Amino acid sequence: MTKGYLMNSLIEKMLSPDQDFRFMGLNDLMTEIKQDPSCFLGDEAVENKVLNQVLLLVEDKISEVKNQAVKCLGQLIKIIRQSQMETVVDRLIEFSGGQDEELRDISGLALKTITAELPPDGKVAATACEKLTPKLLGQIRNPSTPPEALVETLSILSILISRFPALLAGTTFDPPPLPILAPLLSHGRPVVRKRAIITLSQYVPISRPELFHEVLRTNVFPHLEDSANVEKQRTTVQLVAAVARHSPAQLAPVLGQIVPGILKAVQKDDDELREGSLQALEAILLRCPTEATPYLDAIVQSGNQFIKYDPNYAGDDEDEEMADVDDDEDDDELDDEYSDDEDTSYKIRRSATKLLAAIIGTRPELLIPTYKTVSPVLISRFGDREMTVRLEVWATYATLLNQTAVYGIPQGKDDIRKRKRDTETSDAAESPYSLLQSQVPSLSKALLNQLKSAKTPPATLQAGFSLLHTLLTVLPGSLSTQVSLIFSTSKTILSQSPTTTTSTLHLNCLSFLALFFSTHPPPIFAGSLSTLMPVLLKSLRERHPRIGSESFRVFSALLNALKPIKGADWIDSVYEQAVSKLSNHDTDAEVRECAEDCIADLWIGATETVRSKGGKEWESICRLSGKTDGAVKVVTKVAREISVGDAWVNGGVEWLLNLLKKAGRHGKLEMFLALDILLKSYTTGIPPGLAPALIAQVKPYISITDIALLSQALSILALLLKLTPRTTFPEVEKHLLLSIYEISHSSLLTANALDSLLSFYAALVQADNQISTHVVPNLVISVEKAPKAEASPANVAKCIAQVVKSQPNVAAGTIAEYSKYIKKSSKAKSSLVVLSLLIVGELGRFIDMSAQKDIFANAIDLFSSEQEEVRVAAAFAAGNIAIGNLSQFLLAIVRLAESDQKKRLLALHALKEVVTHCSQSQLEGVAEMLWAPLFQNSETSDETTRNVAAACLGKLATTHPSRYLPQLHVRLRESNAATRATVVSAIRYTFADNSQSYDELLAPLLVDFLSLMLDEDLTVRRLALSSLNSAARTKPHLIREHLSALLLSLYKETVVKPDLIRTVQMGPWSYKVDDGLDARKTAYETMYTLLDTCLAKLDLYEFLSHVIPGLSDDSDEIKVISHMILFRLAQIAPAAVSQRLDEATPPLEKTMKGANVTKDTVKQDLERAAELQRSALRAVAALSKVGLGVSLRFDTFVEDVKKNSTWGPEFRELLSAH
Repeated sequence: MTKGYLMNSLIEKMLSPDQDFRFMGLNDLMTEIKQDPSCFLGDEAVENKVLNQVLLLVEDKISEVKNQAVKCLGQLIKIIRQSQMETVVDRLIEFSGGQDEELRDISGLALKTITAELPPDGKVAATACEKLTPKLLGQIRNPSTPPEALVETLSILSILISRFPALLAGTTFDPPPLPILAPLLSHGRPVVRKRAIITLSQYVPISRPELFHEVLRTNVFPHLEDSANVEKQRTTVQLVAAVARHSPAQLAPVLGQIVPGILKAVQKDDDELREGSLQALEAILLRCPTEATPYLDAIVQSGNQFIKYDPNYAGDDEDEEMADVDDDEDDDELDDEYSDDEDTSYKIRRSATKLLAAIIGTRPELLIPTYKTVSPVLISRFGDREMTVRLEVWATYATLLNQTAVYGIPQGKDDIRKRKRDTETSDAAESPYSLLQSQVPSLSKALLNQLKSAKTPPATLQAGFSLLHTLLTVLPGSLSTQVSLIFSTSKTILSQSPTTTTSTLHLNCLSFLALFFSTHPPPIFAGSLSTLMPVLLKSLRERHPRIGSESFRVFSALLNALKPIKGADWIDSVYEQAVSKLSNHDTDAEVRECAEDCIADLWIGATETVRSKGGKEWESICRLSGKTDGAVKVVTKVAREISVGDAWVNGGVEWLLNLLKKAGRHGKLEMFLALDILLKSYTTGIPPGLAPALIAQVKPYISITDIALLSQALSILALLLKLTPRTTFPEVEKHLLLSIYEISHSSLLTANALDSLLSFYAALVQADNQISTHVVPNLVISVEKAPKAEASPANVAKCIAQVVKSQPNVAAGTIAEYSKYIKKSSKAKSSLVVLSLLIVGELGRFIDMSAQKDIFANAIDLFSSEQEEVRVAAAFAAGNIAIGNLSQFLLAIVRLAESDQKKRLLALHALKEVVTHCSQSQLEGVAEMLWAPLFQNSETSDETTRNVAAACLGKLATTHPSRYLPQLHVRLRESNAATRATVVSAIRYTFADNSQSYDELLAPLLVDFLSLMLDEDLTVRRLALSSLNSAARTKPHLIREHLSALLLSLYKETVVKPDLIRTVQMGPWSYKVDDGLDARKTAYETMYTLLDTCLAKLDLYEFLSHVIPGLSDDSDEIKVISHMILFRLAQIAPAAVSQRLDEATPPLEKTMKGANVTKDTVKQDLERAAELQRSALRAVAALSKVGLGVSLRFDTFVEDVKKNSTWGPEFRELLSAH
């Protein structure tokens, strides 16, 4: 069918007198366009004919046809020509300004649909914005436009600015929007004024400052005067609030002329004005925190005043707090006397509560004053008679508790101990925790009084238990005086069967009880437990899976708190219920897991009672099918805590061996851990036949395909060799040893895996005295045969050293054998020379080679080798041989570092081995000898040499800090930048020592060291930033009090410096190199570290001002770090980060668009762009959980990402994750 024929047939349908045909014609047109947009394009005359017919049907008499025509226009607007778009817009605007109310409504809907459906990219949107906006503004200027049309037009303008701010900002309108919109603030219809406030505030960011100042001069400042009309003041405070949300930067400079007027307006006797004023103050606090600081006291005072504003209630605040809410007769009398239907004072109390919540959420530095002035007021309003206000008050107090958890805890071990002392002693210094603890009695009583009534709605109870849970999380054990009230309220809730509306309440109640039992000493609640036990046992039997699982968690918490338990009747009931759930194959997976945990806690807490049951539960737990992760953890937990008996251990080992036979990696690490604990649990020794059976199962894991499992397998073999060497050794030698030789040289073996391998060789040679003479040559053969790219002679050397350390009788032969390969006369190939050097070095660390001085001399001679790998190995050998006898060998290395410039770097590497591996007592004896040579010639050293020297200096400084830290401090003012770089690098290495023994000496000098962040030399600045990062990570307590000064220097390095960007020519191509990138990246890494260790000392508004530019940095690495910072802030400071979403959204949008594909784009570019998008996606998902509803642009962006075909599924998965 040709396009022309198709379009003509559709026109024929749309012309039909039958409404169904007209409807179907429009529907078919829309379907065809969705399937193939090109079907409409081609013959312009036919296009115009179709378009005119659709526009005619917008005026149809039948509503369904009209609505379908509107939907159709939404699809057509994406593909029609520019001239046709102007025709559509003109016609719809003409309709929307007419007198026909129904046509006006449908045309307004059509314009909304068009603007909402415009594709965000491409020329269509730009053209639409350019053509549509002036026409809409013209309609607003038209005095004959009816109010309803004004509201619709304003809505459409809002959609345009929210969807296409960049396009509108780049277009010049004559006249501009603000002067056109401002007169509507005085419109006679309130609905027009409110809509105009929103639209005008949205257009402020893209308008010229002088236009906004004119609006302030004519529509804001005069109406904040005392004498101003109340109606005008209402509009004005609402406008201020809206502008604060959308354009805080423009409003901030004039707050001094605005806030005093709002503080006066809030005192006027007009409820709507008060509500608007409080909302305006809230918006100002959130969006202009720095500029609002001078008015904080007055704002807090207003919040405290109006949270109690209830002119229609004669009750006393203090009486209300303690009111017994289940006094039904009083409630009935009150209902008879007064109806709340027309009382709007609750809106003022709610706005005041939100105002206080804004202060609490964004001003952590005011926690102590907040607890003194705001917290008591909030507690007094826990019983507000309006439920929405009451819940808002509780939510605000939960915010205060969460802020206390994040900012109120002094960070660091010493500070935590101090906090415990503070909370345990009566004369503790004031802190958020001490103040909270003093208020807990009144807080808990006021809250529990609101929960104890049988008439309390489930939603209120749920919020109450959530607040109690937060309180216990922040201040464990703080509800000791409220046990009876807690138990009675919980009993009332749990005694009722859960329904669809109350199941969440049951879960909250049970979750709270589990936390209560785990955070309070048993004597406090043990006496009252009998009143609660029947309903807890009833909850265990509930069919609702989440309630069942949460009930088991309650009993697990109870068992852990009360252990050891003897003679308790409820133990039998819990045991039987757990066994019943485990034996039923239809049991929910979560319930099963919790029942398994509960069985483990029963065994540990009530061992004698459960032991008499015969162990039938293990038949259900130790199954071979289905999910077994939880069962493995249960067996591990029980075996670690108590001795059940060798028969039980045998059964557990046999079960685990069968599980190991199953294909796949899942759960194998936990199985090996369980085996390790079970093997150590035998009381009469390992059965003779177990070792061969276990070795057969371990054999498949002796492979480098999975390093983690290899590590566990080697640990099991080492344990068997220790526990039962006689039966294990022959099996290992016969079946596994050759395989282990083959993997010993792998460079993939590091950290835990290498430690496990060394433990295996130690156990092996101790199990059989003769094997060591075979192990050493076999290890050497394995590494010699291995491909060079895969071999790690360093690992083999460590293995040989471990063998010699465990069997010293082979030391002499090993040294003699491999020292001959490093002689001058040796013709050995370089790989064997390297291996021999590494071996003698590893042995020299614990064997005194002063009797074989030629070995040391030969190692030194090899400093002159032509091959770098030989030279590096020689430095390693020399340094470690020196450790075996410092007095004999160290001086030679020092002299070499002082006298031979060519060998200086190798000598320094040798000294680094000495400094790194010597004991503290050894180092103290030689530190003075090493100190001066390490600084020698640092003025001319290259960066590599300087770093090695600095690492040694840092380590030496910790051996005698009172002597060496001042010496480093003196050199800070050296004129040579290389010396300053050495000093600041050395200080960074001192932070690797976690000891606090020298903190008192370092503290007064640290700021001077870190002041090098302002150094004129770029390298020195970068190293100083790196030192700050290390200090923030390992010794944050030393920098917290100086952070305000240090941050100024840190923030300077986050700025891109154009003078550090140079153009490099490479053949016909040129590209830019940013020499400041490394320093900038280090600065952002430091900012991320500070979030974890010094959060309470950060001004988050200022902090975010430096994070947001990082989202647009040219470096992908800095973008990723910025994404990580936003992700973290969404978790720990949601209120602060959510207020900056308008600024963060544009760069995030740009990142999610991906790389611009050109002819030069390669696969790696696309992969990097995808990784960057994935990083941004994680940040957006985290932000969307705390910031939805704050920024319209961000909300639109989130919806676009959800609809994105590429990233939508992954984004939705991130949102659903906890």
